[in-house]
Amino acid sequence: PSSVCAMGGTSSNSRLFGTLAQSLSSAPLGQIELDLDHNLAETDPDQLLRECEESLQRRPARPHRDLVVPTGAVPRRQHNPAIRIMQWNILAQALGEGKDGFIRCPLDALNWPERKYLILEEILTYLPDILCLQEVDHYYDTFQPIMASLGYHGTFLAKPWSPCLDIEQNNGPDGCALFFRRSRFSLQATERLRLSAMMLPTNQVAIVQMLTCRPTGRRLCVAVTHLKARSGWERLRSAQGADFLQKLQRMISQNGGQRRAMSGSIPLVVCGDFNAEPTEDVYKRFSSSPLGLSSAYKLLSSDKQTEPAYTTWKIRPSGECRSTLDYIWYTGDSLSVEQLLDIPTEEQIGPDRLPSYHYPSDHISLLCDVCFREEPHRLM
Repeated sequence: PSSVCAMGGTSSNSRLFGTLAQSLSSAPLGQIELDLDHNLAETDPDQLLRECEESLQRRPARPHRDLVVPTGAVPRRQHNPAIRIMQWNILAQALGEGKDGFIRCPLDALNWPERKYLILEEILTYLPDILCLQEVDHYYDTFQPIMASLGYHGTFLAKPWSPCLDIEQNNGPDGCALFFRRSRFSLQATERLRLSAMMLPTNQVAIVQMLTCRPTGRRLCVAVTHLKARSGWERLRSAQGADFLQKLQRMISQNGGQRRAMSGSIPLVVCGDFNAEPTEDVYKRFSSSPLGLSSAYKLLSSDKQTEPAYTTWKIRPSGECRSTLDYIWYTGDSLSVEQLLDIPTEEQIGPDRLPSYHYPSDHISLLCDVCFREEPHRLM
């Protein structure tokens, strides 16, 4: 695609995005990612949020979710502002309409001209500093221009053989996207990875970026991925996880030395839909990695050792599926979690499960605020 979709669909006269359509109408696709970040005037997020709310008046209100402070969380220092991170599999439009078979979700709940407002409303409500998305198949015509206008830098990596391409009238391949707020971070390095298993390339990808936090001068490594789906592929997911961890360790080592990488001194956040329950081997690989990773959402449990009961809940022809598949991993020796967005209750989700008129995806968004831990030399 070489032009941006108006927020309200092809027949809508969007108040905010007419200039985006002009900016992209003649730009070759390969130039869009290079040019957009710096060539667009910034949009007022509150104004855009109001546009979303107006466009969603026919739909039920999005259920409120509380931000929860974990027990024992240490208040941050004033000079160390929190970093808000959002992780979300937003459901590829082509898959939602053409392949996933959500038998209890009305078809009109999935139409893109409205569903995109629901996705944007969720993002705009929390305005993360770092946004990690999976199943993005409207990157160039929707998410990149909109997020660029809100002051974000975006990076996208498509799956080599996206299942979206098997569906008629698709919008191109789906993949992972990583956005960060340009006012908060500067970009030092990017790696786009195709994950391997047993030395063979697979269809799953990851993006890794080394950032510098402008207010503190501290470095932060951020990564996003989406591992192989479906039961029966546990060994492949485990091999993909091992490959990903090895590549993360190599990138951190190159940017900070082997000793620092092993001790976790360069803070690391890894977000993704791992398509794996906590009982799977790939989860155990991450939780026991030399990188010192912890799962943020375990902090919501009373024992701080238990993941949420679900991050996705759907009904397909094969039956009802309630699973915990999505995670925000962080290095606990260099980052602390200040607060997390709670998980919607079964009542809030509703009897027809996800997606629905008020939830745009079959996955729940995860969000946490993290802070840099004080380094020993900074305390002296």
